[in-house]
Amino acid sequence: NPKYLKKSAKRLAKLQKDLSRKQKGSNNRKKAKIKVAKLHEKISNQRKDMLHKVSTQLINENQVIVIEDLKVRNMVKNHKLAKSIADVSWSEFRRMLEYKAKWYSRKIIVAPSNYASSQLCSDCGNQSSQTKDLSCRTYICPVCGMIMDRNINASKNLLKLAI
Repeated sequence: NPKYLKKSAKRLAKLQKDLSRKQKGSNNRKKAKIKVAKLHEKISNQRKDMLHKVSTQLINENQVIVIEDLKVRNMVKNHKLAKSIADVSWSEFRRMLEYKAKWYSRKIIVAPSNYASSQLCSDCGNQSSQTKDLSCRTYICPVCGMIMDRNINASKNLLKLAI
């Protein structure tokens, strides 16, 4: 994730600060407003370009793609993660994957939102609620003792779901 909004935050803040100082109705305010709009457009275009490149690469390299049905709208309600989640554009990425999969005759399998991919052990199938906390980055199975990175464990569970 290149974090385009975060990289442009200082410049955006400066332009918005300059805009707020301009007198309403003046030509200089209109010019400052255009500068802010152009920077927002640049950030948006960078994000879309990256999403197009990544989605096309995934579609070209794979016949079947398994994704989770994330409730992005609910995740954005967390004020600590909202800006980062919005900067990644997960919903837009999923939309791009779906229409490109149709173009190239690929298959996308969407895991249901209630499928606990990060809470299941990929070896024994035991469900543990310890990994609901996002700060816990490793999955440790209390039954079989398997230790694995949380995301790799979830991806193996999604692979089992697809098969």
